[in-house]
Amino acid sequence: MAYTGKVALITGAGSGMGRVAARLFSKGGAKVAALDVSEAGLQETAQGHPGITPLRVDVTDGTSVEKAVRDIESQLGPIDRVFHAAAIMPCGQLLKMDADTLLRMMNINYGGLVHISKATVPRMLERGKGDFVSFSSMAGVIPIMKMGGYSATKFAVSAYTEVLYHENRNRGVRFACVCPPSVSTPLLDQGRQTDWPKMLDGEQPLAPEEVIAAVEQGLEQGKLWIYPSKNARIGALVRRLFPNLIWKQVHQVEGW
Repeated sequence: MAYTGKVALITGAGSGMGRVAARLFSKGGAKVAALDVSEAGLQETAQGHPGITPLRVDVTDGTSVEKAVRDIESQLGPIDRVFHAAAIMPCGQLLKMDADTLLRMMNINYGGLVHISKATVPRMLERGKGDFVSFSSMAGVIPIMKMGGYSATKFAVSAYTEVLYHENRNRGVRFACVCPPSVSTPLLDQGRQTDWPKMLDGEQPLAPEEVIAAVEQGLEQGKLWIYPSKNARIGALVRRLFPNLIWKQVHQVEGW
């Protein structure tokens, strides 16, 4: 079932998952506030889609996020869907990566979620309706070598979203934490340009549309955790039951 709301806020909308979602929601008749730090990316996203309003916003800046949300609701109307997809994914061994890079990744991937949720969720709770969708990752379920920094941010996203849901359940807002495997977006290309894990070399990326369809289905079914593929669901189960087997495979594939 497709999104049928009226006003959506999407972060990371300058490319990838955020761009695809912005265009899909706009085609469905929604007014879309597309947020990103890339003005060029936002303009490309909005081109040919008059329902998309591009807004250059840095999600690590809580004051800017709060102002943007106030402006969006003033100009477009009450937000009834938040789709938080903003993230970066440099890869590498933890002790070989620059500390500033690791902390910047946490500030964007996790800190952005904190700012977006605090600016939007109270408003939706007050109205008693809305959808809040955060993006974790299978890297937030199964940590592997060379993705420790990214995994740490996504474990944080998962924990924050889970607790946010339980602190506010039965108040009219639907929450979803999406844990996709590799998705065919520029984020994947960004990771491959760094110290990419061999474990992910043979993985067939999902299309963003597949992930978005899984989100819609999961929301309708009342699911908090959304695993957009059969392999993701199996992976989550194996991680829970046999974590040492996964680590044994990781060491074999990576060669140390």
